[in-house]
Amino acid sequence: MSEVPEKDDDVVLAGEYALGLLSAAEAAAFEARLGAEPELRALYAQWAEDFAVLAEDIPEEAPPARVKAALDRRLFAGERPARRGLFERFGLAGLAAAALVAGLFFVVDVPGTGVQPPENPVYHADLRASGEEDIILAAGYDATTQEMYVERRGMQDRPGRDIEMWLIAGDNPPVSLGVLPENERLRLPMTQEQIAVLQGATLAISDEPEGGSPTGAPTGDILATGPLEDV
Repeated sequence: MSEVPEKDDDVVLAGEYALGLLSAAEAAAFEARLGAEPELRALYAQWAEDFAVLAEDIPEEAPPARVKAALDRRLFAGERPARRGLFERFGLAGLAAAALVAGLFFVVDVPGTGVQPPENPVYHADLRASGEEDIILAAGYDATTQEMYVERRGMQDRPGRDIEMWLIAGDNPPVSLGVLPENERLRLPMTQEQIAVLQGATLAISDEPEGGSPTGAPTGDILATGPLEDV
């Protein structure tokens, strides 16, 4: 019979994962558990928030490469973990945001849809209405399936109207990603042309006639926008 990890062990493990101290195998095993254990996700989120608070008043500054290399040699005896932890990927100031991403994407199947969010999204975006704090739509790009995972949060379609999602890359015209079913999570297939411009792009949603925009461009109110950010 295998041993069940003690809660205190998981507290330490979550902190080590947040700091990027786990080996590649250990990090992969931890991430596999995140998808099925809400308590473990909560532990990780708390560590991330605590670490982020430590850096609130500290200006960001990249250390010289030689300093980082020396630290790597001393800490890891020449064997760097093959997987970068969140400490290395985001810095302390970004850990709180990373915790929110974990809370969004490490969830179980949506009842009735079978749609699963990506375990390791490459990009994510949180869309908020102008002047509002609540997220009304969250999205994440799954490089494995080349799909955009989309989660609507409390938005209601107006009678005879639909909500359509758009990809805006630089100064290019908005490109429709499709009409979004009401109150559902779904995956939208992406073309190679769309994937090529995801970095630095913006997602937007607009209120359109039933079935979507008749012109191929937004015609109704822009309800929310949000930049696609690296995870």
